[in-house]
Amino acid sequence: MSTPDDNWELVAKSHKSARYAIGVAVLLVIVHVGLALSLHHGETGVYFRAADQIAMATIGCALAGGVLLLTRPRVRVGKRGVAVRNILGEKIIDWDLFEGLSFPDGAAWARVELPDDEYMPVMAIQSNDGERAVDAVVKFRDIAERYAPAANRNN
Repeated sequence: MSTPDDNWELVAKSHKSARYAIGVAVLLVIVHVGLALSLHHGETGVYFRAADQIAMATIGCALAGGVLLLTRPRVRVGKRGVAVRNILGEKIIDWDLFEGLSFPDGAAWARVELPDDEYMPVMAIQSNDGERAVDAVVKFRDIAERYAPAANRNN
């Protein structure tokens, strides 16, 4: 049985950032639900209704959902090209547009170099992943060596 990732030779995602995002999302939900449950009529004379409690919990869930978007970044590399999915959308870069993969000093993540001094950030390969990021860059460059036109590569 084939899966959508069968056509790609490399599929990379950030591991540490995803774990941090999941932890923060869980914390946001716990804190907001806890606050929602603790809202009640107090000595100050403020009266919180059930709708206020539901709204507080919903805000926590919405914030958690926003934080979980940070778990989406992924890069897939194969014969078709380079598919970069950052936080929202995915873009496929054909090999004839690919000019290299760079990881500038001090940068948080790698980037795909494009024509006319443009680039696309690759949030899936992050410096905080250490050796995993190095392995992903090496595999990415090996695949690019096979498929990208030699005139386009500046690794």
